[in-house]
Amino acid sequence: MADAAANKPTLSGSLPLYKKPEPLNPQEHQGKGLRYSDRPFDFLKDSHFVPVTLGEFGAASARFPIIFLGETKTPVAAMGIQAGANLFVDPETGDYERFAYLPAFVRRYPFVAANHGPESDRFTVCVDTGSHLFSDNPEQPFFNDKGEPTEFTNRAIDFVRRFESDVALTEAFVKRLNELDLFDQQQATFQPRNANGEPQGEPQVVASYWGVSGEKLQKLDPKVLAELRDNTYLGAIYAHMLSMPQWETLIARASFRNNGVGAPPPPAAPEA
Repeated sequence: MADAAANKPTLSGSLPLYKKPEPLNPQEHQGKGLRYSDRPFDFLKDSHFVPVTLGEFGAASARFPIIFLGETKTPVAAMGIQAGANLFVDPETGDYERFAYLPAFVRRYPFVAANHGPESDRFTVCVDTGSHLFSDNPEQPFFNDKGEPTEFTNRAIDFVRRFESDVALTEAFVKRLNELDLFDQQQATFQPRNANGEPQGEPQVVASYWGVSGEKLQKLDPKVLAELRDNTYLGAIYAHMLSMPQWETLIARASFRNNGVGAPPPPAAPEA
């Protein structure tokens, strides 16, 4: 369950986006809250990988390559091809691209959960006090005059709770794929070309990551495939595999931003 006040568990490891998360409580955060600036997504502009959960694969795959990183094989949406450059955040305005899917990991910011240990289902809701959205003069205060969470804070706590549930489902998904030995190491490459579009030099590696092997998937026992179909894992696997062509679009975006060449971002959707 959520615990928004008393305990102070330690947040371990490196947490993307977050600078100084603290357990949210009225003793330390009365009168504080969030104020949304004219650059609402500045916190995201330097993150080129953003974690995604199992239920997001379908929506995210339409715009981003979905890959698995590290020993834990954490699924992430690739939003850039180099550290420090999110290609979906406008560097001039700090706005996120209209109509592009926004992962739940980003939507919960600057809130986050700190777990009370591997054997506990409790967690403490924290807030990133290092965020540019954190304010002593908030538009959205965390607590009312009685020290009780505001409706805004209660909605944030509920979102964090649901996100933690989605993370658990995602971890079970990755665990099952590991058990079936479906992962192999993969790479995204870029072929430099001259002004005439002819290949120039050797292909360059853009990213190295874990991905589901199509060959291994084809060799699975039909009963196992039926299991993956029935528990929705197969759909997520296909979404991951079908997202791979998005590397080409991502590379074109980077080329357009850096050099003014290549394909620009897609136009806004036409009005109905």
